[in-house]
Amino acid sequence: MPADLSVDLAPGSKRSLVLRNPVMPASGTFSWGFEFAREFDINRLGAVVSKGVTMEPRAGNRQPRVAETPAGMLNSIGLQNVGIRSCIEELAPVWATWDTPVIVNIAADTVDEFGEMASMLDGVPGIAALELNISCPNVDTGGMEIGQSVEASARATRAAVRNTDLPVIVKLTPNVTDPVALALACEEEGAAAICAINTVLGMKIDIRRRRPVLPRARGGLSGPAIRPIALRIVYDVAAAVRIPVIGCGGIATAEDALEFLMAGASAVQVGTATFANPRALLDVLEGIETWCDAEGVARITEIIGCARPAPVA
Repeated sequence: MPADLSVDLAPGSKRSLVLRNPVMPASGTFSWGFEFAREFDINRLGAVVSKGVTMEPRAGNRQPRVAETPAGMLNSIGLQNVGIRSCIEELAPVWATWDTPVIVNIAADTVDEFGEMASMLDGVPGIAALELNISCPNVDTGGMEIGQSVEASARATRAAVRNTDLPVIVKLTPNVTDPVALALACEEEGAAAICAINTVLGMKIDIRRRRPVLPRARGGLSGPAIRPIALRIVYDVAAAVRIPVIGCGGIATAEDALEFLMAGASAVQVGTATFANPRALLDVLEGIETWCDAEGVARITEIIGCARPAPVA
């Protein structure tokens, strides 16, 4: 009998968020899901995560926005998107026809705006949960500016939670000294789950032009280069909080995903790997299924956090 891969990402919340399996795309790498839906059955995924949605439409940052680096990629997209009203009126009705939950990533300029956006999305058919983007490094307001402050992160979480019955997932930045403190503050304010991590700040210089490759100089580093960082943060955060943790950062294979699950993640997000391999999400899922069968694992929950030391009696 195939292993039971279902996971609950919002235990005790007003609205449930039970996924058939723990594999989903990372925000910003799957667009709105429509293009991938033409390539494979996305209902096989545990969930779909939208790209970041802002209150008003955004054109994003100047080109170039992407630069390849050893074992990774720098991006400075700048949250190009259609805005929340188009999300509600045009995108959500399509999502409502899918058999997999859609988590909408929201990026606000201010703490109060997180509450306003959460209220606008509350009860919209096709939207199963919210992911608070308090960690984007490529914008001038909001994003990482909020996510680097424990107090501001807590206030943003509180604003969203108080204005929606949807489960609220908070996506953390790694660009801080203590991600655990951020996670605990968000948990205290009612977050259903924590997503760790967003991209790591980095840069690349064109030695011929003698200038940074990206117009904003800095960008968010993703891909295999950041996986050990993400794994360490997931390990630490999962040990500290009682709510589920979603692992994100450099996951490209089933083996990568299993490491995150064993470190304490209840689910994983696959991002940059999909640019080179659009089928990466299914490869990860099928690899987990094969591994569970080979190892005699009946339920995926059996291995969540199994790499952690046993509690002292």
